Amino acid sequence: MISSKRKLDAVNKNNDILNSGVDLFVNEPPDEEDVSDQDEDSSSSDDDNVNDDGDSDSSQYSGLEEEVASSSLDDSSDEEEQGSDSDDDDDGKDLMPSDSVDNIAIGTNAKEPAVVDEYEQDSSDEEDIRNTVGNIPMEWYKNYKHIGYDIEGRKLIKPEHGDNLDDFLNKADDPNYWRTVHNRLTGQNIVLSEEDVQLVQNLLGKTHPTQSTEEQYAPWVDWFSSEVMIHPLSNRPEHKRSFIPSKWEKLKVGQMVHALKMGWMKPSKTQEEQEKEEEEQDDKFYMIWNEDEETEISKRYRQHIPAPKTSLPGHAESYNPPPEYLFTKEEEQKWRDQEPEQRRMNFMPQKFSNLRTVPGYSNFIRERFERCLDLYLCPRQRKTRMNVDPEDLIPRLPKPKDLQPFPTTQSLVYLGHTDMVRCISVDPSGQWLVSGSDDCSVRLWEVSTGRCMKTLTVKEKVKGIAWNPNPAVCLVAIVWEKTVVLLNPGVGDKLQLSNTDNMLASQTQAESSADSKVAVSWSVCEGSEHDQGYRLKLTHAHDVSQFTWHSKGDYFATVMPDGQTRSVLIHQLSRRRSQNPFSKSKGSVQCVRFHPLRPFLFVATQRYVRVYNLLKQELSKKLQANCKWVSSMAVHAEGDNVILGSYDSKMSWFDLDLSTKPYQTMKHHKKAIRQVCYHKKYPLFASASDDCSLIVCHGRVYNDMLQNPLIVPVKVLRGHKAEKGVGILDCVFHPSQPWIFSAGADTTIRLYT
Repeated sequence: MISSKRKLDAVNKNNDILNSGVDLFVNEPPDEEDVSDQDEDSSSSDDDNVNDDGDSDSSQYSGLEEEVASSSLDDSSDEEEQGSDSDDDDDGKDLMPSDSVDNIAIGTNAKEPAVVDEYEQDSSDEEDIRNTVGNIPMEWYKNYKHIGYDIEGRKLIKPEHGDNLDDFLNKADDPNYWRTVHNRLTGQNIVLSEEDVQLVQNLLGKTHPTQSTEEQYAPWVDWFSSEVMIHPLSNRPEHKRSFIPSKWEKLKVGQMVHALKMGWMKPSKTQEEQEKEEEEQDDKFYMIWNEDEETEISKRYRQHIPAPKTSLPGHAESYNPPPEYLFTKEEEQKWRDQEPEQRRMNFMPQKFSNLRTVPGYSNFIRERFERCLDLYLCPRQRKTRMNVDPEDLIPRLPKPKDLQPFPTTQSLVYLGHTDMVRCISVDPSGQWLVSGSDDCSVRLWEVSTGRCMKTLTVKEKVKGIAWNPNPAVCLVAIVWEKTVVLLNPGVGDKLQLSNTDNMLASQTQAESSADSKVAVSWSVCEGSEHDQGYRLKLTHAHDVSQFTWHSKGDYFATVMPDGQTRSVLIHQLSRRRSQNPFSKSKGSVQCVRFHPLRPFLFVATQRYVRVYNLLKQELSKKLQANCKWVSSMAVHAEGDNVILGSYDSKMSWFDLDLSTKPYQTMKHHKKAIRQVCYHKKYPLFASASDDCSLIVCHGRVYNDMLQNPLIVPVKVLRGHKAEKGVGILDCVFHPSQPWIFSAGADTTIRLYT
């Protein structure tokens, strides 16, 4: 019993010491030399046990046997205690006797049969080779019955282990529990030998693993003796480079000399010079931001900006590009029609069968020359990158659903014309619609039903048509070539029609005066023309391209592009007279508009819009259109905002109180814009283009002078078809409803509600 108490004391004393070191020792396999030594020791110990005990089968230790019950170990340990107490000295108090270690390592008892499993023939040399899963976490096999695979691919079944209670009983009863380690690769419990325990203790004590003087101190080999020898050990002559100055040292010294001359490197100073400099620096004051002392060379090197690299060629520049990169006939024609600055690429992709057929690049010299000009002439500037959220750059606009009402769907199509419809106009009540076409006809339509109420045939193509905005007068102005005719349509309220005729008849011929400087003749229509509805006829010297009414309905203006100084004329209906407001030509006039509230006249040329004060007879403002050719113009109902449409598919919004430059330029269309218009009551404006699209936008103007207008595109209306490259020619809003009419080159008029 005294011996068993000593064992338990040794277990409790060394259990904490070996817990951390045992895992490290087991995970790292020993060297081949140590393994061979251990094999020899184990073989010699096996022979001794055979001679002493006579049980050779049970004394073999493989390291992979399964744990047995603690009762068998106790029986075998008690038998060995009697013989070991007399032989062992005091050193055996700390460690277990060697005989007991051998018996524990056997793992079986003579009374019980040995446990046989597939690890029976395995040795400690092969335990790392037996399982071929490699260096992976063994927790992956936690929920499987096997722990890995052998070299032939067969599953290695996990050995049976007890639960936590069995582990606690083994810890209390098994004297070798403190020296038993678990091999994670094979799943076996291995009992360490005496030599293994000593090796672990040496490693934990930071001493030599074996503590043998022969291995610690190798024999000294005296290669060079103390005796002076006559002949040298090596009779090899010295190399030639030992007599010649080094070439690389010469280059290094040259670089250092150049750096000293340029002032880039300074020689080390003596201690006296350093002390003197420190004294001077203490009393020296200077300006921190003074850069006058900096040399010109250092500034140049400090401010050097490398040239930007040229972009690498893409698939389109290949001699055999993919088919999707080649241009179609439409794309090729579009590429040729565009300006060089607007082209997406400055060359046309071509396909060749092989490299031999590829000709020389015609633009090579020009591109190299432009590259040299860019490097030589273009200034360079460093730009600091700003971390800006892309969502902050996009203005937060309201949703179109919140900006209703606006036209969304096509409701009616007015059919009857046989050629493209160039112009349309709606009467102030919104009940009637008049249209002019290239088929030399003027048609009056009922808006609600789409019924053609009246058709008039004229001599030439109708270039313009406009209904008088005065609701008390029912007059329609029709323009073809040099003639402007005022027509009483004969539809609507009969009292209104009779009042219109009476008003025109009350103006006698004596009241009408003809200005000798203005070549316009007024005449009253009679006979068959009067029966058709013609009332007055104005004959000009040149072709008239545009006609516009003043908001009160008494004044109207006409535009003659070939008239030079007489290109713009203002006419008064009540007095039947015409006048030329300009004495000089300011360019080719495209269109004119009256201010709805003030005596201003907007005159649009190709690139500018001039605003004239008719009362003061002076130029008020000059707007710079951000386009190449103005095509149309519209003035807001309040008169403080103007929109321009151009043939280069741009639409510009001008705020007259803000600036003479566009407040916002929109490029929603792909082709030329033919017409723009405002709604008189709703915050809506629209643009018609040759791409057969009619874009409706929400444009709200605030009374607050500090708040900018709100412009939001809300709807794209389609339905027309292009004819001869021409799409929609005219558009106009309904005077009281959020509806819009459009006239196209496909001979149709469409109503969108």
